[in-house]
Formats: sequence, structure tokens, C-alpha cells
Amino acid sequence: MTPKQRMVTAFKNQQPDMIPVAPDMSNMIPCRLTGKPFWDIYLYNNPPLSDAYIDAVKYFGFDGWSDKGGLGPSPASQCTYEHEILQKTDERIVRKTICRTPEGDLESTTVYYVADPPTVVEKYIKDIKKDLPKAKYLFPDPSQCSLEPLRLHMERMGDMGAVGGAVGIPGFQGWVDLIHGGVEAMTYMYYDYHDEIMELADIHHQYAVAYAKRLIEAGPDFILIGASGLLTLQSPSIFRELSLPSIKEITHMARQAGIPSHLHSCGKERWLVEVLSEETELDSIEPLEQPPMGDCDLAEIKQKFGRRIALKGNLHTTKTMLYGTPKDVKRECLKTILAAGEGGGFVLSTGDQCGRDTPDENIFTMVETAREFGRYPLDYDRISRELERLE
Repeated sequence: MTPKQRMVTAFKNQQPDMIPVAPDMSNMIPCRLTGKPFWDIYLYNNPPLSDAYIDAVKYFGFDGWSDKGGLGPSPASQCTYEHEILQKTDERIVRKTICRTPEGDLESTTVYYVADPPTVVEKYIKDIKKDLPKAKYLFPDPSQCSLEPLRLHMERMGDMGAVGGAVGIPGFQGWVDLIHGGVEAMTYMYYDYHDEIMELADIHHQYAVAYAKRLIEAGPDFILIGASGLLTLQSPSIFRELSLPSIKEITHMARQAGIPSHLHSCGKERWLVEVLSEETELDSIEPLEQPPMGDCDLAEIKQKFGRRIALKGNLHTTKTMLYGTPKDVKRECLKTILAAGEGGGFVLSTGDQCGRDTPDENIFTMVETAREFGRYPLDYDRISRELERLE
């Protein structure tokens, strides 16, 4: 199988020729490998992050998995944007953005760092009652968006990996860069201005569903529901009210189209696996973080839910990948293969994104271990013997 075929087969909860291996390196490591200031990639698109990721796939030799497939700008947008550089030093660039809408202006400020991903330090929505009439213009009709960015990324990736179309959904995790003041402000708004929050959720839901529909028309390898902190940043009841309806509708659309749906939600996720496997048509989920950052026991999840949903994870990104030795990485890879590799429907990955300074040798070791011990049918005796040798 090609890496692309291998990944898609696993996402469909089937058994490929071997366990796909795809450490999560959606941002920091591809940027580091360019040798450029990170603001070149994030601010100036030189090179585009999607191209930097493909170069990382080639360098490490893993099975590519990219969520960088998106749509072009909406022709229906009524917003215009003005940008101003407020500060530029050796360490950072601070840029202010003014979004002009028919109802008035919204302002945000982003800090672009020399060696870290950017941070939005001023968000568009400060007063939900005042800013909601303006914010609705941030969600223009995507039905006529160009499909070319997604198709071009798929063409550049080729058989090296699977490329998905990514869509965000309503909820605190989806508004963390939209509503100023973070989780505290969103919580107060949720209770003090519930009608306005529900209106924002409905606007976002309609946009997300339409965006997913347009992505499906492009024929991606999978549909990614991006929802970092889905349960960490909001309560289960708020998740059910704001976010779950979108997941249900998008996963149903993807299932009807024969395209696997995949969800990313770092942080607490054990309860989400149960809910989403029972109440939605989601095909696969990641990154299934271990404690203390998450709450997932991979073997337990595989045993209880593995027949219903494919799994991607879950080497510890700091203890193992960042601070561990190649021996530690190999040992944890083998344990993870034993925990979740049986029968397919599993991608060996990390519990969220690898940090910028993760040693290259640890990533190479992860890939090499999967190639050596992950071929189906799995040789459990050989894996166990190697584990004993490493202990």
C-alpha cells in the first residue's frame, strides 16, 4: 500500500498492510525545518505551512496526514481587511487587523514570533451584544469558495499521505481566538448573554455545515473536525448544546459521501470517545492524550470502542518524544502497538503536536519502530520479546 492508502484504510477502521505512523507535527517542527523565522511561514506564507509539512513528511519518511487542505476565500464576503505592523523586533512582529463590515469595524492583534507559532492577543468580539451584528460577517457563504487550494495540496502530497479538509465547529474551543478574554469571558457571556451566544452558535453551525459540504465536493481523503480542547475548555453540558449538533450533521454528511470523518480534540477525551462513538457517525478520533494532559487509556478505549471507531495516538509528547531517549520512544511505540494495533483501525501517532525542540532522532525512531514491528499480521511474541529486552 502507499502511505495514502494505508492512512485512509486505517481511518475507515480497516486493516492496512501495516500500522500507519504519523507523528503530529502540524506546525512547529515543519516551521523549524525550514530554517526560517516562524513569521515567514505564518505571516508571509513563505513557504506556505502546507508545503513545509510535505517537506517534513519527506525528511522523516512517515505516512503523511495533513489538515492543511482548505477552501479559497468566499466571493460572498462583505468584509475588507486592513493590516498595520505595530512593532517589529528581533523576537516578534505585532500586527493589528481591522475588519470592516457593513455593521462597523472589528479589531484584533496578533503577535508573530521568531521561533514559535503566533498568538492572537486581541480578539474581535469584546462585547457580545455590540459586536455580534458585525461578527456574523466573519462567516460568509462558502458554497462558491474555490476548491483549488485543497486540490492543489492533495496533488502536491500525492501518494505520500492523506489530505483532509478541515472545518471548525461552534463552542468555546472554536471561539478562543474570536472572543476576547478567553474561557472566563466566554463563560460569563454564556450565562449572562445566552441568547446572543446561541445566535453565534447557530451562525457558526450553519457556516460549518456549508463549509463541510463544499469540502466534500472537492473529494478530500477525509474530513477533519478541528476542535482542540473540545471538552477541556467547556463543560459536557455546554459541549452538548453548542458543539455536538455540528458534529452529528457533519459526520452524517461525510458518511453519506463515503468520506471518513476524523476529529481532533487535545486534552480530556475519554468521555468524548464514548459519546461520539455512540451518538454520531464519526469514523476516527485523535490524539487520545495520556494523563496528566489527557485522560485516555489506549488499551481500554480500543477494547471498548475499537470496533466502532478508529484511533490515532498516543505517545506522550513531552515525557517520551521531547525529553525521552530513542530507547524510550521505541519502548513506548511497542506498548502502543500492543495496546491498539490489533485488527487495524489504528494510526501510531503522538498525544497532540510534537514540540518544536523534539529531537529528530526520536521521530526517526518512532517511524523505524512502526515499520519494523507494525506489519500485519502483528508478531506479538516478537514485540513482547523486544519489550522485555528494552525494559
